[in-house]
Amino acid sequence: MENYHALVTKQKNFFYTGKTKDVNYRINALKELRAGIMKNEGMFIDALKADLNKSEFEAYSTEIGVVLEEIRFALKHIKSWIRPQRVTTPLKLFGSSGYIYPEPYGVALIIAPWNYPFQLVIAPLIGAIAAGNCAILKPSELTPRTSEALGKLINELYPEEYIVVVQGGVEASQALLKEEYDTIFFTGGISVGKIVMEAAAKHLTPVTLELGGKSPCIVHEDANIKLAAKRIAWGKFLNAGQTCVAPDYVYLHSNIRDEFLKELKEAIRELYGENPMNNQNYTHIVSEKHFNRLAAFLDEGEILIGGASDREHLVIEPTVMTKITWKNAIMKEEIFGPILPILEYVNIYDVINGIQNHPNPLALYLFTESPTLEKEILKNVSFGGGCINDTVYHLVSPYLPFGGIGNSGIGSYHGKGSFDAFSHKKSILKQTTRFDIPLRYPNVKNGLKMIKYFLR
Repeated sequence: MENYHALVTKQKNFFYTGKTKDVNYRINALKELRAGIMKNEGMFIDALKADLNKSEFEAYSTEIGVVLEEIRFALKHIKSWIRPQRVTTPLKLFGSSGYIYPEPYGVALIIAPWNYPFQLVIAPLIGAIAAGNCAILKPSELTPRTSEALGKLINELYPEEYIVVVQGGVEASQALLKEEYDTIFFTGGISVGKIVMEAAAKHLTPVTLELGGKSPCIVHEDANIKLAAKRIAWGKFLNAGQTCVAPDYVYLHSNIRDEFLKELKEAIRELYGENPMNNQNYTHIVSEKHFNRLAAFLDEGEILIGGASDREHLVIEPTVMTKITWKNAIMKEEIFGPILPILEYVNIYDVINGIQNHPNPLALYLFTESPTLEKEILKNVSFGGGCINDTVYHLVSPYLPFGGIGNSGIGSYHGKGSFDAFSHKKSILKQTTRFDIPLRYPNVKNGLKMIKYFLR
């Protein structure tokens, strides 16, 4: 197991030179990243195809294009983000002014997962660069071609004292977590998230945890059924369901059951063809271990759509299951695959109670035309973020910070949220020397009376 202490020390020493705090240095680093990604677009598309069988369309739309848009947004706004923000000063501090100075933490450790192995390394890195940090990147060993391509890109663009990629498996992650960082950004499962947080706690290191959970999708009886079915099929089976914000299960109103399931079947056929198993652009399961876990779920309930699988090629076709309850194994953990359980309801408060009795989901999706129902769900259900009448698309807006709550995560990012995730807010009060208000001093006549007047 390698000792990474020297690497972390080298990055801290480089950070102390102050170079990364220069806004032009940050801008140049972001421009170099953008140019490097565009130059090597084909390399990453090939790597994603090799690791996950991602189509060029999906690789660009969900990984490369998303990241290029994040860089564009950061370059457009970075100068305003780094500017000290003047804030209101209360009357009792007359003569003074208050400011919030964003400053970089220092050295950031970014640990990324395998499901979006390019995007989920580079997106947080954009925030780290924009905020003025150094960074150590640990991509997933389960997607080796993409991790190798990332290492090649970063090695060509930056010196290792600024940004570096560390390859390796669990042992490398464990060794990295023994070192002391200024902030840690982790994307992955809940169990590993707890390990990361435990390691960070030893040094009181701030963390951003982007985790997961069982994200519900509610389809009410007044929904636009055809559109709901299409958008749910897209959001669920994108990347073969290996998306942290994919609809994990559907709460479907009983009155529209048959019509919705008919439209869902048609939507899956439109998206993936009559035989998705033979669709060369359909994403594969990442490993045999994950395939076996998912395949075990196929023995539960009743398979209404799909259900076929190919262990040799690690493919499970888009599958919809009915006759599922919270007692089934498939409802005990995040599915993270192309299997969609359907639960039925009549009373919306049964839905609210069902969701409330389980850990906070990362996302929630509601399909309805009722503003009253929308308000009721938003008021009573705690979750990271989500959509009304859509799925997954809230991730696209750089103006919407993305993150979880409780078991689904700590902190958020995307757009300015990424800059904030890697910045400390330093509060400064600038006091005048032209006069001195004596109220603070204990020897002032009637001082207590005046203090009580102002501080109430």
